[in-house]
Amino acid sequence: MALKILMAVSGLLFLAFVALHMYGNLKAFAGHDAYNEYAHHLRTFAEPMLPFGGLLFVTRVVLVLSLVVHVGCAVALWRRAQAARTVPYVVKKHTGATYASRLMRWGGVTILLFIVWHLLNFTIGKVNVSGGPTSDPYDLVVDSFQVWWLTLIYLAAMLMLGAHLHHGIWSALQTLGLTPHARSRRLAKQAAFTIALVISVGFSLVPVFVLAGVIDK
Repeated sequence: MALKILMAVSGLLFLAFVALHMYGNLKAFAGHDAYNEYAHHLRTFAEPMLPFGGLLFVTRVVLVLSLVVHVGCAVALWRRAQAARTVPYVVKKHTGATYASRLMRWGGVTILLFIVWHLLNFTIGKVNVSGGPTSDPYDLVVDSFQVWWLTLIYLAAMLMLGAHLHHGIWSALQTLGLTPHARSRRLAKQAAFTIALVISVGFSLVPVFVLAGVIDK
């Protein structure tokens, strides 16, 4: 049970970050200056208590630790489930639970790979596939999503993220004991679906509108 609780809490921490990250991304609709001002504000927040970029550094440390815990717990629970099989591979019943488990497992792997690519593209490596400069956050976003295949990869990842959040939020609320009654379970399912939909669509808006030419330099 401890592993499930750790996995739920670390997942909810990521959910909070993802929601804030989506809010920041949507600043692109306000234009170049608003987006870049927000990006700069993230680095100056809490000064002089924290040095320049201090809050971002702390946030990244917390996120990395949460990611390690989340993935570690997922692997440990999967191994435990495999070891608990008394007669493996005799009969495979393709139940809804089985499909959900596979979706969470492979969806999680896909999202992890996407996070690595995303960091290389926008944060650590800052790779501009269009050949433009990487010092301007807004221009980097626009240059990236004007490339159709890059946008397609991003949208596919957001679809997977939405599915992962839908099942993950519901599972986390169950694990934390927040669904003891039929009504609370119904509300939890509705909340999980709504949050997953809002976040996946919210993240998808900027790349779609960049590719359509609505958001431009």
